Amino acid sequence: QVRLAESGGGLVQFGESLRLSCTASVSIFSFKSAGWYRQAPGKEREFVGRITAGGSTDYADSVKGRFTISRDIAKNTMYLQMNNLEVEDTAVYYCNAVQGVLPFWGQGTQVTVSQ
Repeated sequence: QVRLAESGGGLVQFGESLRLSCTASVSIFSFKSAGWYRQAPGKEREFVGRITAGGSTDYADSVKGRFTISRDIAKNTMYLQMNNLEVEDTAVYYCNAVQGVLPFWGQGTQVTVSQ
C-alpha cells in the first residue's frame, strides 16, 4: 500500500520561502504522476502543481513563477519549493500520487503566511 508523508509546513511571513517534502513508501517511479493540492479554510481543495513520471511539470496559474516541484528519486521524495509566499497561499497542503488509476493522499501539512 502506498503511503505519503508530508513535512515542512509552518508559519512564515509574507514574501518568505518554504519547502515542503513528500516522502513515499514506494518508488516514486511507480507513480503516473505526483503533485500537490491545497485547501484553505472554507474553500474547496485545489490543484497546485504536479510532476509526471517523465519529469514534466505543470502548475496552477496562481503559483506559476513562484512554486517549483522537484523530486529526488533515490529518496522517494518530492518537493514543493514555495517562494515569495502570499497570505492567500495559507492552506493545508496535500501530497497526491497516482499509481495506475488509483490516487493516494498524504495527511496534509499546514502552511500559514502572515502579513
